[in-house]
Amino acid sequence: MHPALWISKTGVDAQQTNIAVISNNVANASTVGFKKSRAVFEDLLYQTVNQAGGISSENSKLPNGLNIGAGTKVVATQKMFTQGNMLTTDNSLDLMIEGSGFFEVQMPDGTAAYTRNGQFSLDDTGQIVTPGSGYVVQPPITIPDDSTSITVSSSGEVSVQTPGTAASQVIGQLTMTDFINPAGLDPLGQNLYTETGASGTPIQGTASQDGLGSIRQGALETSNVNVTEELVNLIQGQRIYEMNSKVISAVDQMLSYINQNL
Repeated sequence: MHPALWISKTGVDAQQTNIAVISNNVANASTVGFKKSRAVFEDLLYQTVNQAGGISSENSKLPNGLNIGAGTKVVATQKMFTQGNMLTTDNSLDLMIEGSGFFEVQMPDGTAAYTRNGQFSLDDTGQIVTPGSGYVVQPPITIPDDSTSITVSSSGEVSVQTPGTAASQVIGQLTMTDFINPAGLDPLGQNLYTETGASGTPIQGTASQDGLGSIRQGALETSNVNVTEELVNLIQGQRIYEMNSKVISAVDQMLSYINQNL
């Protein structure tokens, strides 16, 4: 079998994965706090016919080797944690992280998950939770029923104002969590990530301190997907897919010619 068939097949498979990654980015262009991904490619093993530096005669060496590649493959999908744009809202429970860091939430099994989506709501007990699944934000903060306003400072201090009191009452403190390698986090969907061996252990602290981002109330972080850039990447991936398919077609014609004329 002609090796170009298998080499081009790896190119087709790799571009299918690449286009799937791009399509997921485009589909989440309006998802609050979403971080785009990119496919990471790697060339495969080489067949070495002649080794560079090998002896070609008594007093000379080969300046170049003869190596035939075996194609390519996608080895990773890397999350890009660049800052998204700010979307101003009128909701006091909409919180945006300016800079590095994540909000921590508690999963149903008691484990911790992390999110950049600060589009929070209240449950039936007044606790601050995620809107889609109702996971409780950590540490748990309960808003009193008679609260007339909620204020969250840039450092994550939560205070409320109740009828009959002039001063605000501090009811809790949101913590910020960061990782040495955020790209190593495991995406679960629902805008949530979990710790892995590659991400490092969680580093907890107070917002606006020790290099952690600050919190802006009444704003949300939009997706960091650049639709124009993704469309360009899509066109490029499509063209590479077509070229690999063309190679397969060309090799098939070559083999067909040999079969018919020999």
